[in-house]
Amino acid sequence: MTTTNPKPEGVSFSQEDWDEVSDTPPMTDAELAELKPLKEAAPEMYRLMTKRGRGRPPVESPKVNLTLRVDPAVLDAYKATGAGWQTRMHEALARGAGELAR
Repeated sequence: MTTTNPKPEGVSFSQEDWDEVSDTPPMTDAELAELKPLKEAAPEMYRLMTKRGRGRPPVESPKVNLTLRVDPAVLDAYKATGAGWQTRMHEALARGAGELAR
């Protein structure tokens, strides 16, 4: 599930903020002509800013996807416990695996 961060309440610029920066003079044609793209002016910064990681970060011990057949009553009992039932089922299986290893 993807979530977005809504804009926090009260975070905006006041008229005083805009008035404070409104006296910045416009750039001259000569200044504009001297501007370079970030890729040329600061290539390392550009590389770091445009580097994009793909997917989730790798985990040390990834879980294994498997199909498991269980009795419907067992599944219903776990689902009846509400959200997080898969985690609780995993924890019960992990405890059982620990007992088998003894």
